[in-house]
Amino acid sequence: MKLGIFTLLLLLPLASSYNSKVFLFPGESNSAYVRLTPKKPLNLQAFTLCMRVATELNSQRETILFAYRTQHYDELNVWQEKGRLSLYLRSSGDAAMFTLPPLNAFPTHLCVTWDSSTGATAFWVDGRRSMLKIYRRGHRVSPDGAIILGQDADSYLGSFDIKQSFVGEITDVQMWDSVLSAGQIKQLYEKHCDAPSGNVLDWNSLVYQISGNVVEVSELDV
Repeated sequence: MKLGIFTLLLLLPLASSYNSKVFLFPGESNSAYVRLTPKKPLNLQAFTLCMRVATELNSQRETILFAYRTQHYDELNVWQEKGRLSLYLRSSGDAAMFTLPPLNAFPTHLCVTWDSSTGATAFWVDGRRSMLKIYRRGHRVSPDGAIILGQDADSYLGSFDIKQSFVGEITDVQMWDSVLSAGQIKQLYEKHCDAPSGNVLDWNSLVYQISGNVVEVSELDV
């Protein structure tokens, strides 16, 4: 049976606008990071933060995955530490910690959701939600800070600890000022053509600056 050109086009999968760039952090460092510029200030009473992460670092080690700091506070940090994944909001000691499968050399789609009105907090791993925990109910994330990947800043864009640095790959970073539905997070994990784009950080139109030994590669080239 012969198929016309129009029919063949209908049979092709819908193209996705997914940006294939990857930030590769080759080794431990106290200088390598990527600074991200958000589309709007992080004045947040709720959020969804997602990324794809691959690392072979020991899950017991303190490893920063995402850091947002103002002049005076660590406002929003995500870590792998002590065999758990953790979210810190304006604190270095009080965290929402979750015992989940450790990150590994295969990219993991990782999201964290938080809602100030209830304090409901969860991690999502490859489209699946953890149990909910109540954390920092009534809190607000403050604007006018710096977002960086690869390092934890103990001062504004400085005082990095090499033993907390990230080593591995980070890609597909997205952030919203609301809590996405389970269906939307599953679409993101599956790279569905209808998956939402972040209104705070949008990977497909990301503005960023690389400092130090971070290599930008394309998934299409590896």
